[in-house]
Amino acid sequence: MTTPAAKARIDEQARMAEAAMRRGKWFEAERCAHKGLEMARRAEEFALMAEICLTLQEARRQRLQEAFDAKKVFILNEGIVEEMKLQPGCYIVEPPLVGADARRLRLAALRDEVAIAVLCREPINRMGLCPIVAIGGTTVRTRISPAKTPEKPTLSWIANALEELGNFAIETVDAGHDLDKQIDDVLAKMDAHPDHEGLHQTLAELCQDAAKGFTRSEHSVDPLEEELVDDDESE
Repeated sequence: MTTPAAKARIDEQARMAEAAMRRGKWFEAERCAHKGLEMARRAEEFALMAEICLTLQEARRQRLQEAFDAKKVFILNEGIVEEMKLQPGCYIVEPPLVGADARRLRLAALRDEVAIAVLCREPINRMGLCPIVAIGGTTVRTRISPAKTPEKPTLSWIANALEELGNFAIETVDAGHDLDKQIDDVLAKMDAHPDHEGLHQTLAELCQDAAKGFTRSEHSVDPLEEELVDDDESE
């Protein structure tokens, strides 16, 4: 059971995120909402997670919109991404750079508060499709039709690719798992691909359902119990 002090800290993060949104500070709002979401998950405050998730979704939507509004496309296939001077816009990461480089690029942009969209694509396969991938708490990979002009992908192709990647992530959530496991699966996929509104909406819906109460399967382990087991084994 969450203590009043712990719940107050979560509420404070939510208030800070909403205040930042009202000031148009998308990066600050995203940081506060993301921290609040993590805190709420640890406390299993699913109703709070559902509320905070929608603030996080809007902060990220605004940030992504700024990236597309820049109307610039950059293709990266070399260099150390963390050391690059970034500009607002859309970035395509391609071989020999990989998904891990795309993640580092995205995190560097968040750190520096530069609005960018990042998509990692792999070489076109024998079926004529272009694999796209995102890496984070899990790996999300699917295949889409390549850009008509690969060396000059359009903003609409990038937007569609990001949407398809997120849609695939949602499709692979196993509805047969306990609600908390589904929530953790979506959180891991959002960590890999944070710029998909549908993932946030899916998470909010799952959290709303979990807040009504659910029974864990016999084989399912409570996160706190799992922590205690790990601590015992390490002694």
